[in-house]
Amino acid sequence: MAAPERGPRERMVISAAQLIRRDGVTATGMRDVAVHAEAPRGSLQHYFPGGKEQLVNEALEWAGGHAARRVERHLAELDEPSPSALFTAMVRRWADDCERDGFTSGCPVAAAAVDCSAGTDSHQAAAAAAFAHWTGPLAAALTGLGVPARRSKALATLMVSALEGALLIARAERDARALTTVAKELGPLLDEAVA
Repeated sequence: MAAPERGPRERMVISAAQLIRRDGVTATGMRDVAVHAEAPRGSLQHYFPGGKEQLVNEALEWAGGHAARRVERHLAELDEPSPSALFTAMVRRWADDCERDGFTSGCPVAAAAVDCSAGTDSHQAAAAAAFAHWTGPLAAALTGLGVPARRSKALATLMVSALEGALLIARAERDARALTTVAKELGPLLDEAVA
């Protein structure tokens, strides 16, 4: 069964996330989002009466949910589930994305967090909520893989933090080296946490 076609509102939210991950919040314009989403410009005001602030916040919410869904997909696809295998799958997906787009894009949530000085308090709160939305399912996955619950949340934060840092280095170097290194070096630590 084919996936249902996305409407203009959803396309604009996803387009905003894609543009933010490449250009940051400040450089992402509402008109750019409409063009990227192939949506009528007039629909921006209709769907986002709160303007750019609302659109950015919804894009960050979508990005956090997307990252959480990726955790679930990676976990389901593992032949031999383990914390290191899960992290390696996460990193591999980001490395593939980076290589495909020529290392021009990172994580939209990280981009918004870095760009928060130019944004609003609501952007900062939306970025924090998106990270929480990502680390929550990741911590649950770690617990399901045998990591004690008291350590799962901290390790999920460590995984996301290491991944985000490696993404920044990969973009700067235009090379996936940092991503593969972080997966290789952090993997044993993650597996040692299994009870």
